[in-house]
Amino acid sequence: MTNSDSIHDQKINSLSTKKKILTSLVAGSLAGAVAKTTIAPLDRAKINFQVRKAPFSYEALLDFLHSDYSRYGFRNLWRGNTASMVRVMPSAAINFTSHEQYKRILNVDRKCSTPFKRFLAGSLAGSTAAFFTYPLDIARARMAVTNKSQFGNLVEIFKETYKFEGLRGFYRGYTVSLIGALPYAGSAYFVYETLKIFHRNEKKKEPRPIERMIYGAIAGAAGQTSSYPFDIIRRRMQTAFILNKHESDLGILELFSKIIRHEGFIKGLYKGLSMNWIKGPIAAGVGFMTYDILQYFSRKTYVNIFHQ
Repeated sequence: MTNSDSIHDQKINSLSTKKKILTSLVAGSLAGAVAKTTIAPLDRAKINFQVRKAPFSYEALLDFLHSDYSRYGFRNLWRGNTASMVRVMPSAAINFTSHEQYKRILNVDRKCSTPFKRFLAGSLAGSTAAFFTYPLDIARARMAVTNKSQFGNLVEIFKETYKFEGLRGFYRGYTVSLIGALPYAGSAYFVYETLKIFHRNEKKKEPRPIERMIYGAIAGAAGQTSSYPFDIIRRRMQTAFILNKHESDLGILELFSKIIRHEGFIKGLYKGLSMNWIKGPIAAGVGFMTYDILQYFSRKTYVNIFHQ
């Protein structure tokens, strides 16, 4: 790093909290959009397997994608992605931005290594994002398991949900979502930040983009595995009113019990996890890498324009 680069980085680090929040929001929203769009067809397929009793296999996955493409066309593989963007962009923006602020508030890894605070900052970031964007997650899940004859767009889903379920319908499954967000976000951020710290200590330099993507992928796999059963329960609760109305009044523990009883512990609560080990790490790797790059360059651009 040259002396000029060092001075430039000092100017970036000296930006006010307000300006850092603004650049993090922009970088986070774009990173979330890029990551989610990359794996949207796989995500749509995963949700369909999660909410039905049919067992998951890669053959069944390919059959689903081929059938969807043959019947409804290529664009239908991204059905629900618009609703997903409406949710993912603010969710990712809040997630990444709040994580940075929680790290600042908790003094994470400032003077010494603080692994617990590193995990806590990630967990708080995930729960904060979940609280503000959950109704959009409901809409995305329901679009993923229906076709255009049932719901044509996002507005129709909101109208029908409110008409038949009231405001409660927009937060169906929220408790289990919050419970799942804590280990997922905590594990993902903890692993990603830990790997970056290890890299800096060992190689005495910042990770390259491809290394950030690899570390993000590892972090994503850890997060997905730690919270996957909660994701199954969340999806079942979100789509119960449409696909399995007899499950719509079941609580978290009742639904856990029913799935284990009828589908088995592994086959029921971890259905589609192997597919998640493909799409989850890809999404997390792309998301973390894109965020880090966009955050740095957005702040660098701001400094170049206003701090010359």
